[in-house]
Amino acid sequence: MKNKDIKKLFLFSILMFVSTFALVSNVTAAELVAPQVAIETASNKVKEKLQDETFIHDFQQVNAFVDKVINPHVDFKRISALVLGKLWKKATKDEKKQFISEFKTLLVRTYSRAFVGFKDWSVRFLPLNLKQGAKKYIVKTEILQPGIQPVAINYRMVLSKGTWKAYDIMIEGVSLVTNYRTSIKNEFRKTGSIASVIETLAKRNATALAKKDNS
Repeated sequence: MKNKDIKKLFLFSILMFVSTFALVSNVTAAELVAPQVAIETASNKVKEKLQDETFIHDFQQVNAFVDKVINPHVDFKRISALVLGKLWKKATKDEKKQFISEFKTLLVRTYSRAFVGFKDWSVRFLPLNLKQGAKKYIVKTEILQPGIQPVAINYRMVLSKGTWKAYDIMIEGVSLVTNYRTSIKNEFRKTGSIASVIETLAKRNATALAKKDNS
């Protein structure tokens, strides 16, 4: 699979996480277990919004809504720690806080961009047997689109303070966390500073959001 195709599917999977699970095959809604329900709950809240063309073209409104919807269902601290990898232990308390904030902005912006595409598709949950006391699970799904083979998209979920949250997405075995970690690691090699990495991320976020505001 080409790199551009992987990036496109990451956007697609992010959209899927917060949009609609219109088709549930093999597993009925009543049979969904807690980690699956966490995904379905977030998706159902956004489903109606996707039908409103005025809404999806108002980027500020989309950004705010997506932030509100995905916040309870994504473990941004865990994702940030995994993305930074070994650098997480080297980061100061303030740097960790700043990185979480900027990386969350990046993900929310990415989620928001994904609203405008991928309309003709459905998702199938694969069976999941949740063991009693389990605190981590991988929710396995397949994306179904007319004329192409199903695409495997899996979500790593963790039970955090009684709530199931996503902390990674895997597209045909390729991890979103690993993908971003490589990018961050390359940026760190250029600057040798976590603060510089955060500053670069903040500038990119500000520039991207400014472009959307002026579009």
